Amino acid sequence: MRPLIALLGLAAALWAQPRRIVSTAPSITETLFALGLGDRVVGVSQYCHYPPETATRTRVGSYLRPHVETVVSLRPDLVITQSTTNSVAPQLTRMNIPVLEVEHGDLERTFAAIQSIGDRCGVGDRGSKLVSDIRERLGAIRQRTSNLPRRSLVFVVGRSPGALERLTAVGKDSYLNELIDIAGGVNALASASIPYPRISLETVLGLNPDVLVDMGDMADTVAVTEGHRREVVALWSKYAALKAASERRVFAVASDIFVVPGPRVVDAAEAFEKMLHPEVPR
Repeated sequence: MRPLIALLGLAAALWAQPRRIVSTAPSITETLFALGLGDRVVGVSQYCHYPPETATRTRVGSYLRPHVETVVSLRPDLVITQSTTNSVAPQLTRMNIPVLEVEHGDLERTFAAIQSIGDRCGVGDRGSKLVSDIRERLGAIRQRTSNLPRRSLVFVVGRSPGALERLTAVGKDSYLNELIDIAGGVNALASASIPYPRISLETVLGLNPDVLVDMGDMADTVAVTEGHRREVVALWSKYAALKAASERRVFAVASDIFVVPGPRVVDAAEAFEKMLHPEVPR
């Protein structure tokens, strides 16, 4: 009798696992694929670019405004969303569509989201291992940089196209702030009261960071060219008094690893490490 009960329990657990999953954010999509659940993903957001297999999935809009009709048409047995003030979760729940909401922001919330997705999809052990692997790799980076000079860095994540105006940079309480620290740097705007403060060009010049990273007008990471990157560096090179410019430490970046708080946060930390400490052999 006991073996039969165990088999029935296993069958029920397998049946409860979602087989048609819709993701409404890149970090969720990357997590699902990293957990080996890519074959269950039937819909993704318009901003999901990685891994390449996402190109074959149906687009369901942005994470702030998913197309509910499109989501419903995919007949999902689970929709995973980020917790936001205008979440569609209540609307989907009223339609009897299972929803999992995960938080985002700092690294601990990122780890918690990975674990929650793994648990809900029946692969909690994979979630635990993925989180453990990320922590271990981030710890190795911190160890490598622990005795190196703490160089200052400003990371511009938004601005007017082609101009150093209406700048938005990485501040406090952002996972990017944590990654800069892990990589052996000091975020020059770590004292800001919000994760992504609006700042002026004069503020950047006053901070005079050792390293400046700019992806401000390159939100569409797929379409960015090398010529565009050179133009971005040239904008800052006009200011010879800016230490990062005079020492050729202005980096124009256009990669999802810097804007997606998911499994590839390690790649972002390693990129920061190379920018901050290029002298260290690897």
